[in-house]
Amino acid sequence: MAVSYMDFTSPSVRYTYDLNNNQIFKKDNQNYINSLSVKELNTLGNASLLDIHLSTGNVVEPHTHQNASELVYVISGAAIVSIINPFTKELLNFPVMPGQVALVPQGWWHYEMATADNTHLIAIFDAPVPEFIPGSDLFRLTPANVFAHTYCLDEAKVKETFAPITDTVVIGPPKNCMHQGEVQGQTMHQQQHPSHHNQHYYHQGSPVNRDYELLQQQQQYQQQQQQQLFQQQFQAQEQPQHGAYAADPQRTQAQEQEQLRSQQQLREQERQQFIQQQQQLPFLQRQLIGNGWDQF
Repeated sequence: MAVSYMDFTSPSVRYTYDLNNNQIFKKDNQNYINSLSVKELNTLGNASLLDIHLSTGNVVEPHTHQNASELVYVISGAAIVSIINPFTKELLNFPVMPGQVALVPQGWWHYEMATADNTHLIAIFDAPVPEFIPGSDLFRLTPANVFAHTYCLDEAKVKETFAPITDTVVIGPPKNCMHQGEVQGQTMHQQQHPSHHNQHYYHQGSPVNRDYELLQQQQQYQQQQQQQLFQQQFQAQEQPQHGAYAADPQRTQAQEQEQLRSQQQLREQERQQFIQQQQQLPFLQRQLIGNGWDQF
């Protein structure tokens, strides 16, 4: 039980508060955050919360709360809560729908992305004022030469990559993002999906679904190619051999090997093309499908 040091006989004691009076960040009318802490409600004790409103594709940027655990509760819409387990080195994605929750342990790197318009989240913390370390501050305030030296990167490319980040983002993409129209203000048809451990959740037609659909198409195409190759080999074995072709089994084997090499080259070309397409996608969209495109 939280210990309260409030003097409940004081005339300044407060028991209610309107969160709309404490909007701590606003990107636009569909994406904003209200806050409640002991600063606004002095009887609150060891708890606080954020009132988060998001439209499709908008993200509460990657961040940590070094002094508090976070319980994310969905009131409306849908979202993916993504966390990195520092012990297993895994990226875990948890789809949550109205009435469902996802827990972020204290200090863990995480982010939340809306997968439906009018998404309303309540983030509850076990601290009177949650501390906040956003990824945008880490990227823009850490010198580029430190990143370059530490991770063996091209310093010029690091500077170029992080140059657009001039302030704390909080809800991304920023207003001035050239791709903003693709992720904001889109009305999506909500679909019901079960919540599974490390399961990826998408709405049909949403921007975050394009790369996932592309992955599925590539996998299906490869399966079809493999089935066709198997059928061709099976039919070749069943058919009677005639003439010079039958008299030269080495030629048959050589032809099969050449055909197999051609198939492998085709698959490698498709894999390289798909990887190039994935590398052109925004970082968070690639993260949503985890390591799926590495399985070719």
